[in-house]
Amino acid sequence: MEKFGIFCTLGLKYLYRYRRRYYFLLAALIFGFAVVTFVTSIKDGMYDNVYYSAQSHYAGDIVTISYEYTDNGSFIHRMGRDEIAAVFRAVELSKINPQYTVMRTLFGFNSFLHHNGNAVQLRYLTGSDWESEEHIFSRMSFDEPPHPYFGDDGIILSVPVAQQLGVRMGDRVILELDTRYGQKNTGLFIVRGIVQDTSIFGFFKAYISRLTLNRLLLYEDDDCSSIGFFFDDPAVAEQKRIHLQEALWGNVQLGPLVHNREEMVRERDRPWEGMRIFLYTLPVYLSEVAYLLDAMNIITYFIYGMILLTILVSASVTYRLILRERSKEMGVMRTIGFLGKDLHLVLWTETLVLGIISIIAGFAVAYAAGWVISLVSFSWFPGFEIFLKDGRLIAMYLPETMVINIVFLLSVLVLLTLVPSFRVSRINLPGLLSGDPL
Repeated sequence: MEKFGIFCTLGLKYLYRYRRRYYFLLAALIFGFAVVTFVTSIKDGMYDNVYYSAQSHYAGDIVTISYEYTDNGSFIHRMGRDEIAAVFRAVELSKINPQYTVMRTLFGFNSFLHHNGNAVQLRYLTGSDWESEEHIFSRMSFDEPPHPYFGDDGIILSVPVAQQLGVRMGDRVILELDTRYGQKNTGLFIVRGIVQDTSIFGFFKAYISRLTLNRLLLYEDDDCSSIGFFFDDPAVAEQKRIHLQEALWGNVQLGPLVHNREEMVRERDRPWEGMRIFLYTLPVYLSEVAYLLDAMNIITYFIYGMILLTILVSASVTYRLILRERSKEMGVMRTIGFLGKDLHLVLWTETLVLGIISIIAGFAVAYAAGWVISLVSFSWFPGFEIFLKDGRLIAMYLPETMVINIVFLLSVLVLLTLVPSFRVSRINLPGLLSGDPL
């Protein structure tokens, strides 16, 4: 252990002595680590914002949703008392232990809001249980502080809907929709919240009480369209979905597990009779977005390759110059009893310290770049809102990603040091003392 400390001290001293020779390599390492860290942190931040938006929109990490065909050949989202009971029995049997459970009633395009002669067709009308979704609404950004009690006559609108209708907090709006049997029905609501959501999930969206929406649609009071389950760790959602599917199988008419939106649409459009239930995770809904982020991964790998090439060239030049200057010193070290493996350790210590400095400095540069880009608004970019938080890109430094970046950099440095260090050990002592090039 004492000998190891001596070698480390020597490595540090040599690194300081020949620091000017290392400047170019150090700059390449800092730049490379900063670029890779910046790109990966922005990508992780974008996916996190997408996932949170989808999690709030679909209400769960696992979503149990029903499709019931009607007499006219279309389907509605309705889950009756028996199906709901079967789902909750399966939850107990599968022991998936959700942190939150959310029941919603969903309605599609045939709903309109009216106010002072203006009308807006809603894309999403959601019936929510206000209390059970408090953890969702508490994370939303409202245009102004919402009413503390939404109630059965309250409605929450997204900003685009409120702007087109010209409504403000406390105004009354009329909701018009088709019942499950095709008749028109209307309800009067008070605007109790306006959500700052202009993403593809938030455009033309409104929330009302689930009980109220059930009655407007002529459902039973306890009916719902979806049951969502939230977990402490979303990464376990897929495994828990498999367990829930197995526990639910045979108790209801159940659709197969699907893994992307294309499979989801194909299975949903297959003909069947009555009610059918599917279990989705958010990656199923977000598969198309995932393809875009995978493209960013390809860009990241390309950057990795370019940086690796730069580091290879820089390291080759740096070590050639340094070892040429230090050949006599290394010869003296061999003369006084240092072995070839001892010289390896000295060189590796220099490289390791150089890598640590590069990581710290590179992270600082990447963090500064992330802070700068977070000040720039991208809300003008159409369709890009889904990746943003309050209209801005936010970098996210995940431990797993940072470990990969750090291991990549250190592995490259170790591999680059192997060649010159072994060359040093193979040159005979007279050659080193005479200053023969390494």
